[in-house]
Amino acid sequence: MARELNFSGNIWQEEFFDHVLRSSESYSQKWDYVRENPVRGGLVVSSDQWPWQGEIESLRL
Repeated sequence: MARELNFSGNIWQEEFFDHVLRSSESYSQKWDYVRENPVRGGLVVSSDQWPWQGEIESLRL
């Protein structure tokens, strides 16, 4: 993927932490945060421009 984006360097951060999704509101907040990652990374201006957005599985809480 880095070659496709003409990007060099680390794509994934070394450490992470997880969150327990206790409600549909919590899920929506986390999903919005993830969708904005390409924007924060300077790869697109709007999250809607990111061609690889989507959900792995829809969760019903």
